[in-house]
Amino acid sequence: MSMFDFEQIKELIGSIDNSGITSFEVKGSDGEKLVIKKEVKQEIIAAAAPAAATQTVIAQNASPQPEKAVPETTAESDENYRLITSPMVGVFYTSPAPDADPFVSVGQSVSSGDIVCIIEAMKLMNEIPSTENGIIAEICVTNGDIVEYGQPLFKIK
Repeated sequence: MSMFDFEQIKELIGSIDNSGITSFEVKGSDGEKLVIKKEVKQEIIAAAAPAAATQTVIAQNASPQPEKAVPETTAESDENYRLITSPMVGVFYTSPAPDADPFVSVGQSVSSGDIVCIIEAMKLMNEIPSTENGIIAEICVTNGDIVEYGQPLFKIK
């Protein structure tokens, strides 16, 4: 039996995210171990650059991800949408297997509770249900991206 349930792990992640702690590890009496590592951002100041660049350390064995341009949106356009956000830190997957159809696509109708994606965290595949009823207006992340707790995954209209 697991020493933590899903809700306890979510609370732990939230608490660690809001603290100065960068790593948390606990080992149960049955030998089960839970390790949570927080993403660490380091400021690097280049002599020729006018602003500081940010380097993100994601994980020991992860390959670096290229920076992605974030489109600017106005507050007015975001008011028309509801968001489905990530309940945890992990790797975002649009389908249950690499050769399978995606759970949802833009323009598709979803109901609260429908599975919209999978987030892999600590080698566990977690099915993420929709928290909203509506139509998928935008998929905010790309298959295989690392997502953070609270990061928007889908826009629903």
